[in-house]
Amino acid sequence: MSLFIAFRKEWMEYLRTYRLLVVAVVLVFFGLTSPLLAKFTPEIISLIPGGTDLSILIPIPTVWDAVAQYVKNMTQFGIILALLLTMGAVAQEKDKGTAAMILVKPMPRGAFLSAKFLAMAAMFAICLIAAGLACYYYTLLLFEAMDILRWLVLNAMLFLYLMVYVALTLFCSTLTKSQAAAGGIALGSMVILGLIGVIPALGMYLPGELINWGTRLMQGDTTTSWSAFGVSIGLIVISLLAAWLIFKKQEL
Repeated sequence: MSLFIAFRKEWMEYLRTYRLLVVAVVLVFFGLTSPLLAKFTPEIISLIPGGTDLSILIPIPTVWDAVAQYVKNMTQFGIILALLLTMGAVAQEKDKGTAAMILVKPMPRGAFLSAKFLAMAAMFAICLIAAGLACYYYTLLLFEAMDILRWLVLNAMLFLYLMVYVALTLFCSTLTKSQAAAGGIALGSMVILGLIGVIPALGMYLPGELINWGTRLMQGDTTTSWSAFGVSIGLIVISLLAAWLIFKKQEL
């Protein structure tokens, strides 16, 4: 019951502060424009002075260009949204004193943190579904129909990928009362993960490989990356568990 109450509080806050609307607008916008940009990039370049010769060198756009553009937009802007929306999830409430008021109800600290993660997950799931539908529809209009099951798997991989960074940022938010500090720590952690991911021998086990798995699947390659899937789940669990262990010992 405590978890439900905490989740409802978070969800109502997302609605009242228009966070859900903002995330939906951003992701759906890039979901819609991804196939458009892929389709009309040669025409756009040809409008630039001297760009006609350059546009001739660009291969004829295909459905895979639309998928690649969609994946690029969802990962880039999804991570930015995850960082901005999660870095103050706990830090801000500790700074303003609202966390102390809520937790004396009494509200278990585990339920307090779990509700924040679950609400964030629900928000991103809804917005990704909307963005995925928008991209699929415009890709169908401009290119051709995609395999719906593979498209769903790709978006599921995108969702899990973003949840790793939500959980990581939520952990960083429990470490301090400053949103800026929490965001800085989370950003540093993301950069470290990105640098490690560049190393081929290690990158295949990190969350970024989930995106490669989904993209390969869309192209008909059924090569799996279950190790990256397991590591991603592990990072989420470890981040949330560490956040709880630290938060339950903090004086508010």
